[in-house]
Amino acid sequence: MDRKTQARSSSDRKAARQLSLELPATWGGARRGAGRKPKQKRPEVRHASRPPLESRFPVHVTTRVVKGAGYLRGSRVYPAVRNALCAARDRLGARIIHFSIQSNHIHLLVEASDQIALGRAMKGFGVRVARRLNRVAGRKGRVIADRYHARYLRTPTEVRRGLIYVLQNGVKHARDEGGRARGASVWIDPHSSAAFFDGWHPRCQRWIPRVDAPAHPLHRWGPPATPVAPPSTWLLQKGWLKAGGPIDVRELPALDP
Repeated sequence: MDRKTQARSSSDRKAARQLSLELPATWGGARRGAGRKPKQKRPEVRHASRPPLESRFPVHVTTRVVKGAGYLRGSRVYPAVRNALCAARDRLGARIIHFSIQSNHIHLLVEASDQIALGRAMKGFGVRVARRLNRVAGRKGRVIADRYHARYLRTPTEVRRGLIYVLQNGVKHARDEGGRARGASVWIDPHSSAAFFDGWHPRCQRWIPRVDAPAHPLHRWGPPATPVAPPSTWLLQKGWLKAGGPIDVRELPALDP
């Protein structure tokens, strides 16, 4: 190969190496799945069929309200929720035994004859809460955020843990958030049925506010009324005592029951 032919061949190889890369037309710009991911919403309760409920088992029910329905522990909103409890405490085959009202959700301990009666009672309770909260807030529309969550309590241990979880839920939230309970040795949540519970340890009775006392928070929200019904199941009456005896006010829920 002569020198001229060799130079031409080398030039061709260089040209081949310098060819531009043909990119697909979709390169660059907005793409599906690119960019910052949106904040995930709280998953709603699954709409699976609920297992059969026997009347001897209490139920821990949790129901949430939508954003904008109001701060449930507020001085104007809490009375409306409590009035709904008074109206629904023993209706449609279900009984509300204990409750705890938090900022945007409500915990209940309920007795029901079966899951149908439980669903009917929770629907009626939701309607009562929605009607009263919408009236207070001057709004219309949905109030209950999603389907209620229900956990059946079948053993004395589960029932005792459920009692602690519901009655002491506000105290736990306050301590977790660095609130007033952090510096106090004992604090009874006035937005729960703790004052109606007769299973506190005898050494704690001096800290439990009397419901019939004029200074009790219940009297600040209007005429006194009983928002809970007495228990009828063995597990809620005395069965739970076999799992550890009376409850001390310093016992707090560690995990969901």
